[in-house]
Amino acid sequence: MPVDGLRFLVPSPERLGAHAADRVYMAGYDQVPWPCRVRWCGTELVIERDVSDSGKVYIPWSVNGHGELTLCTATLMVRKRPYHAVVELARGKLNQVRNQAAAWAAEGLAIPPEFEQRLQRAQAHFAQAATRQDDPAAAAVPAEQAIVEALAAGETLVAAFAKQSLALRIRHWGRLPLLLSVRLPAQPLCQEMQSLAASCSRAANVALVWRDVEQREGGYQWDVFDSQVQWCAAAGLRLHAGPLIQLDELGVPDWLWLWEGDFDNLSSCVIDYVETAVNRYRGKVDLWHVAARVNAPHGLALSEEDCLRLTARAVDAAHRTDPHTPVVVRFDQPWAEYMGRSGHELSPLHFADALVRAGISLGGIGLELNLGYYPCGSSLRDRLELNRLIDLWSLLGLPLHVFLTVPADESPDPHARRKCQPLPATRPGWNAQTQAEWAQELYELLLAKSYVQSITWNQLTDAGPHELPHAGLIDPTGKPRPALDVLARLNQELPS
Repeated sequence: MPVDGLRFLVPSPERLGAHAADRVYMAGYDQVPWPCRVRWCGTELVIERDVSDSGKVYIPWSVNGHGELTLCTATLMVRKRPYHAVVELARGKLNQVRNQAAAWAAEGLAIPPEFEQRLQRAQAHFAQAATRQDDPAAAAVPAEQAIVEALAAGETLVAAFAKQSLALRIRHWGRLPLLLSVRLPAQPLCQEMQSLAASCSRAANVALVWRDVEQREGGYQWDVFDSQVQWCAAAGLRLHAGPLIQLDELGVPDWLWLWEGDFDNLSSCVIDYVETAVNRYRGKVDLWHVAARVNAPHGLALSEEDCLRLTARAVDAAHRTDPHTPVVVRFDQPWAEYMGRSGHELSPLHFADALVRAGISLGGIGLELNLGYYPCGSSLRDRLELNRLIDLWSLLGLPLHVFLTVPADESPDPHARRKCQPLPATRPGWNAQTQAEWAQELYELLLAKSYVQSITWNQLTDAGPHELPHAGLIDPTGKPRPALDVLARLNQELPS
């Protein structure tokens, strides 16, 4: 039976993000979402779950000047009186900003004066909101202002960290032990597209997704990928290959569904493909991405334990075939929002931890951050939340390889193969310029994180069939978007 739910007053329901009932969730100290039931009861948002522990509530909220961001409250317990949603989101963001500032200051970060000024303004607005909660509409106004100022303070803090940490890394290493990469499409690359890809990266991800290679059982089609591998060698780019196994509708060949629910035959087919692909390109690949999206909801009637065993066998097959090249397993939606509605018991982090504890020889962990997409992507968050995610995954003690996209348009994309859409507009709407701004800010932070070993833009072009709507660095007409210029400049500025 569900325990009593947490109740929230929402003075401006229109500020909740699209599909809010599916996207609001609650998590404990380990940041793993609990299965929740979210419903409206009159003017109150009610969150019910089967555990009674206190936790944080994550809510997609439209913030003035920022668009929709997923924000979280401080730790809340069940009580009879409803919480004021905006006040609690302001409290949560203030707590996060103050705690992160204290942690970085203890590590030697020079905190800029501008941060303190913005933090003081945020605290003053929050004090007004917290003392006006007997009038929910009146409390919402200063609470919104507190969120805006706290986000500004957080961005000031992150910018200072990114600049100082990156400078420290470069002084320590002389050059940055990190590669910028781009994922190539499963189609031939014209000379212009090759030139554009090389301008913004020092490595290329040749996908080799099973569905694209072996559309008919035993009928391998290597021509496109052979040419891409040869081009990478000629262009002097490091080669990252895979994911070989991708457990979703875009990664599994149609003929494999004949073995749905038959783990032994599925496993045999997986191992055969991994060994065939690795053997073909052995000696030419610098990093194998063996498996991807093994944690997220998918078909084939596989349990979470089956997915673990299948991933372990695929990694073992790659190691046996090419023992000298590092192997990476990649995880989709690493914030695990889907766990609040899917019934999954194993979070992406716990899945990865289980592989590490089982002695699976991994050379790194991949994190797929397709930001601003629903339902098969991740909600937008500010850079403090991204920093928190990277720090959490770094506890595994393995290098991290980040795969990143954000959309450049909100309109329907008839050539996108993945069943998702960009989430509502962000400052002031999704377009090529806002994509470039997000790319700039996200890359600056990721470049400063010591555990991040590579950053890959997860879609080179929107010309021809592609995975995500409007995520490419090149638009459908073949014209480069401003985000490509951002990545090219960062790639040129990185010391080699």
